Amino acid sequence: MMKVLMTALLLAMAMAAVQASSIETYRFDTPEQEELYKKMIAELRCLVCQNQNLADSNAELAVDLRRKTYEMVSAGKSEQEIMTYMVARYGDFVLYRPPMKSITFLLWTGPFIILGVGVFILFRVIKKKSSKTTEETLSEEERAKAQDLLKGDNE
Repeated sequence: MMKVLMTALLLAMAMAAVQASSIETYRFDTPEQEELYKKMIAELRCLVCQNQNLADSNAELAVDLRRKTYEMVSAGKSEQEIMTYMVARYGDFVLYRPPMKSITFLLWTGPFIILGVGVFILFRVIKKKSSKTTEETLSEEERAKAQDLLKGDNE
């Protein structure tokens, strides 16, 4: 009786897991449409997850955006038309590679600016340390004292 109960419990858990992770399947008329769909969901960002594309996200919004992308691809829309629709509705943030605009200028140039400042600071620190380590010249009086001290240690 216990084995039957455990088997039923495991079967129920497995069915719940399968149901929870339902996978969408779409049928396309041509392989080109399927390829365009896969390309689009790989290039569009999930607005909920932020660091995932639509293909990788399980958020409800991502499911809706994948469905809308499928509908547009099936309707014969081009890649540019789909991108234009998504940007008009959700803004440039939906794109993994936002276009160069005045608003996104810092986004594109920021990493290079930070790298340049870091390299500049690194060179300044190295230069400052190398100037401190250069041997200073001693006066004759200091040289004589040093010689006396060295002689005193040897005796």
